[in-house]
Amino acid sequence: MTNIAGRVREAFRGDQRVDPDALIARLEAVRRLLTAVDGLLPDAELVPAHTLVERAGTRLALSRDHTVVALAGATGSGKSSLFNALAQLELSPVGVRRPTTGVTHACVWGPLEGANRLLDWTGVLPRHRFVRESALDGDDETALHGLILLDLPDFDSVQRSHRLEVDRLLGLVDQVVWVVDPQKYADRVIHDSYLREFHRHRDVTVVVLNQADRLPPTELPRVLDDLRRLLDSDGLTGVPLLATTAIDPAGMVGLRAALERTVAERQAALRRLAGDVDSVVAGLDELVGSARPAGGPDDTAVDALNRALAGTAGVPAVTEAVEQAYRHRAGAATGWPLVRGWRRLRPDPLRRLHLPGPTADGADPAESLVAATSVPDPTAAQRSALGLAIRAVADRAAADLPAAWPAAVTSAARSRLGDLPDALDATIAGTDLGLGRRPLWWRVVGGVQWLVTLAAVVGLGWLVLGYALRALGLPALDNPMVGQVPLPTLLLLGGLLAGLLVAALTRPVVRWAARRARSRAEQRLTAQVARVGEEYVLAPVRIVLASYAQARDALRDAARR
Repeated sequence: MTNIAGRVREAFRGDQRVDPDALIARLEAVRRLLTAVDGLLPDAELVPAHTLVERAGTRLALSRDHTVVALAGATGSGKSSLFNALAQLELSPVGVRRPTTGVTHACVWGPLEGANRLLDWTGVLPRHRFVRESALDGDDETALHGLILLDLPDFDSVQRSHRLEVDRLLGLVDQVVWVVDPQKYADRVIHDSYLREFHRHRDVTVVVLNQADRLPPTELPRVLDDLRRLLDSDGLTGVPLLATTAIDPAGMVGLRAALERTVAERQAALRRLAGDVDSVVAGLDELVGSARPAGGPDDTAVDALNRALAGTAGVPAVTEAVEQAYRHRAGAATGWPLVRGWRRLRPDPLRRLHLPGPTADGADPAESLVAATSVPDPTAAQRSALGLAIRAVADRAAADLPAAWPAAVTSAARSRLGDLPDALDATIAGTDLGLGRRPLWWRVVGGVQWLVTLAAVVGLGWLVLGYALRALGLPALDNPMVGQVPLPTLLLLGGLLAGLLVAALTRPVVRWAARRARSRAEQRLTAQVARVGEEYVLAPVRIVLASYAQARDALRDAARR
């Protein structure tokens, strides 16, 4: 059997040591990634990463002086025989009946007390834990001191609970020795469901062709070559491939030497976790990738959003009311004093919208806030335009992101959509529309109107008094002449004509100034509405983009070995 043991004795592929600090840094990067994407990506896609962080933290907190190695195989592969041969004790039942191994057995080389916490974590029952070393062994078993060898249930068991137990333990152990036999070494179940899934754990994978004594010496090389070909196709190029037989001690030399090296290096747990990180990083790469998106939506999408928000908020109706209010107030301030009272009986256009209007002294208390406006509700077209604008913002912002992220960006953009109407209404109500102070020229024109009106009243009173005196036969007043026109007549006609002329000259100025007031109000309202869009739409989008950038950087750090 010496030829069998030495035929395929291969050195471990995992010669490169894993730095514990570097591994911990990679795990911390995975934890940062999970924090960054929390609530943004589907939870089902993140289960492997969460499991890795939890398991790795527990394993690193447990004994580093012990190495947990599992013997895994199908029914009849002889893994329990190998388990007993390595322990040199009959610990695990052997047979060909399905299933043979129904529970996991553990053999510990060294004191059991130091390994109990690891075995509690793996879930091996105390009654199935055994200690290999004894005083009678002398130094024979020293090389395996610290080994915890597990004999797993058959992964092809007809009982589902056995298969689930195998799958659970394969995710916990430090190293796996896959046991195959000459009859079923090419079975698709072990290759497709197990070996292929371990292609990122080559450093902690060993494959043994057991029961090699059943093959003719001339057939063994051919079977081993065919098995190597299958392993290469599984992505396990370079993993140790050994031929063993449990009935001859010489047939166990290669496997025992491999286990002794694993125990001596104390690297299996670190290599296993490093492989787990590699697997998780590969899965997360599809979710996160390495894209570098823009810092936020482009200006075109933002401008379209602001226009849609302005339409929904009723900015056009408010600015039109501002123009009308300016003309209304300017007419009241610069028109004939005799008709100003009539103008004031007409309601202020801004008051119709429940926006700040004039006070008793004629000033506009723009600083006073109202709880809600009566701005017309947005039309269906305006609501549709807002929805399309928000969608465009999300689409532009997520244009370069991996497939899992656009939905998160869209959800963020719409996350506060229900709060937008109240926020826009409060913004419109609280915006200073620029009508808070009367322009100086209003006061000047108003003063002129009062002067010419006073002149007309004086002239009229003078003429009425003169006629009354003559009617009573009293001496008439002396009417000074201005050229050929009596002064009272000049005051009356001149005051009336001057008032008409001032009103005519002022009217186009009022229209021009009203348009300017409307433009200023539109700028202020648009700026305030844009702030609402920034807070309620753009800020959540930027938070998601920042989370993506953090996740991308964390993934890059986790990928560094």
